[in-house]
Amino acid sequence: MATIDSVANPLGKVSEYKDEYDASLLFPIPRAEGRKDIAYDADAVYGEDIWNGFEVSWLNGKGKPVVRIGEFRLPSGSPNIIESKSFKLYLNSFNQTRFLTEEQVQEAMEFDLSKAAGGAVRVVLHPVDHTFDYAPDAFCIDELDIEVADYAPNADLLIADQSDDRFEGWLCSHLLKSNCPVTGQPDWGSLYIKFAGERVCQSSLLAYVISMRQHQGFHEQCVERIYSDLMQRFALDELIVCARYVRRGGLDINPVRSNKPIKGFPNFRLARQ
Repeated sequence: MATIDSVANPLGKVSEYKDEYDASLLFPIPRAEGRKDIAYDADAVYGEDIWNGFEVSWLNGKGKPVVRIGEFRLPSGSPNIIESKSFKLYLNSFNQTRFLTEEQVQEAMEFDLSKAAGGAVRVVLHPVDHTFDYAPDAFCIDELDIEVADYAPNADLLIADQSDDRFEGWLCSHLLKSNCPVTGQPDWGSLYIKFAGERVCQSSLLAYVISMRQHQGFHEQCVERIYSDLMQRFALDELIVCARYVRRGGLDINPVRSNKPIKGFPNFRLARQ
């Protein structure tokens, strides 16, 4: 199985910030690395990683800067994720590069990112006044009064609600936190989960979300762990797990995983992003 090349990985190192277009800056990481220790059946899961880039710029044919918000959708079925610092370095490399049209920029990004991810990546370049989608109408479980003692992932915390009722709808928590597996820096996020089927005890779900607090894992890996734990423990007709992570280095990462095909999942924004 492929492993992360710590020599080539730019994360946690002093890097030269190039401002001339350079596709070689992208650093792919095999998704299989984060799936070794969880019950994750990639063939039965649908989803994507939605990245938003707020520091996307290049020069037009006359040398005038163009600024856009980039929306990048990487399919979860692709063999690789893209390391976030390398993504930032790659986007910075457009800053002093001239392109005759915006379409040329989009095509270059789609080609380079698809090559690195190993799957078709969709790129949309929005104007800076772009309006994002609204968040799903979800019940926030953060105010539940619970005792907490676990700060490492513990799926045994998850229990079913003993009522006979089925639950259908969204729950959310803004207490999601994990740590970068390379630098140890905290990654803050909000978790949105849509259930249809067996009712999950909300207090146990909140305790489980908090148990990720000291876990070291990339954003995508954390969401896949949460998704897998829920699917393993409950009889669910539908499950969507989406995390909206706080922006770092001009980029936010928002993985989505579902047991059913999803198309055009809303790219919503929260206050912390």
